[in-house]
Amino acid sequence: MDSRGSDSSIGIAGAGPAGLASAITFARAGLRVVVHEAQREVGSRFRGDLQGLENWTSEQDVLAELDGLGLTTAFDTLACREGTVFDAGGRAYPVRSRAPLFYTVARGPGPGTLDAALLAQARGLGVEVRFNDRLATLPGRGVLAIGPRAADAIAVGYHFDTAMADGFWLICDDALAPQGYAYLLVMRGRGTVKSCMFSGFKQQRECVERTLAAFRRLAGLEMKNPRAHGGVGNFRLPASALSGRHPVAGEQAGFQDALFGFGMRLALRSGVLAARSQLEGRDYDALWREALAPLVCSSIVGRALYGLAGNGGYRWLLRSQSRGDARVFLHRLYRPSWLKRLLVPWARHQILSRRKDASCDHVDCQCVWCRCGAEAGT
Repeated sequence: MDSRGSDSSIGIAGAGPAGLASAITFARAGLRVVVHEAQREVGSRFRGDLQGLENWTSEQDVLAELDGLGLTTAFDTLACREGTVFDAGGRAYPVRSRAPLFYTVARGPGPGTLDAALLAQARGLGVEVRFNDRLATLPGRGVLAIGPRAADAIAVGYHFDTAMADGFWLICDDALAPQGYAYLLVMRGRGTVKSCMFSGFKQQRECVERTLAAFRRLAGLEMKNPRAHGGVGNFRLPASALSGRHPVAGEQAGFQDALFGFGMRLALRSGVLAARSQLEGRDYDALWREALAPLVCSSIVGRALYGLAGNGGYRWLLRSQSRGDARVFLHRLYRPSWLKRLLVPWARHQILSRRKDASCDHVDCQCVWCRCGAEAGT
C-alpha cells in the first residue's frame, strides 16, 4: 500500500533526525508509518561528519532526554568535558566541565552513526523507509522534515583519518570563520576540521586554508586521507510551523541553534512534538512555541550580539568561560530572559539584514552553501 492518499498510514517527508524522530514516535503508538527520503541512504549529505550533540541548554543530560522521549541512544559517542579554545592571537583558554559539555557523534550512513541508529530503531518498530523517493505532495496525515532550505551558516572543511588523541579544539577568529568559529573534532581515529561561517561565505576557500594552517600550528593537526565536505545551517523563528495541516519539523521549520549551530537536539525534540501534536490532537504551533521558541529566541539574540562582537568580544567570552564550569557558563548564556525577549525584534532585523548577500552568483558554481549547491546532488 502506498502512503500517498492512504488514511491508514502516516507519511513522513525526510529521513533526517527530525523525520525519524517523528516516525519512531508514531510507530511506538502503533501506527503504520512510511518515510520518504529523496536521497539513496540515510544521512547521505554528512558522509561521516563529526558533530556535537549539545548538553548545556537543559539541566537534564541530553542522552537521558532522548531516552525519555523514546529515542535510541545506541550510537557512538565521545563525552567531551575538556578541550581548548584559541583566540585570534593564538592564546589558549581551557574549556572544562564536570558533566559532558557535549557529545561528539558521527553523522551519515554506516555503523555507529546517529542517523543509522535512528534508522535501525524506526525499522525495528515496523517503519517503512523508502529511499530515492522524493515527495511532490503529502495528501494524508504526516510530517514535513526535509532539512534546510537556505544557508544562514556554512561549515566547510575536511573529514580525515588520524592518529591524534580524542578531543576538541576551537578557534574564534574572523579571519578563519567570519562571525563564527573554526573547530577540530577527533573521535577514535577519525576527525573533522571545519570553518563554521555566519557571513562572508564567498571567502570559504581562503578561510578553510587559514583554518588548516592554524590548527596545524596550534593543535598539531594531522590528516590522512582527507575528504572535502561542506554543509549548511538554516535558522529562523517561524510565524507558524504548519504547512497546510502538516507540522514542519527540524531545520525545514528553522529550528536550529542560531548562536553556535548545535541544532540536533532541537531537531529531535521538534520531530517528537510534531508527532505528538497529531497523536494527541493538539495545536503544534502551541506546542513548539512553549517548548522550543524560548530557546530559539535566546539563540537568535545571542547570534546578533556575537555577530557584532568581533575578535575582541570573542576574546572576552573565551576568558570569561575559562574561569569556571563551561557547561554552567553556556547554560546561562542560552537561558531565556525578559531582556532577551525584548531584544528579539532587533536581533531578527540584524540577522535578516545580513542575508542580503547570502546568495551565489551562479557563475561556474561549485559552492556547497547556496540553493544551487544544496540541490546539486539531488
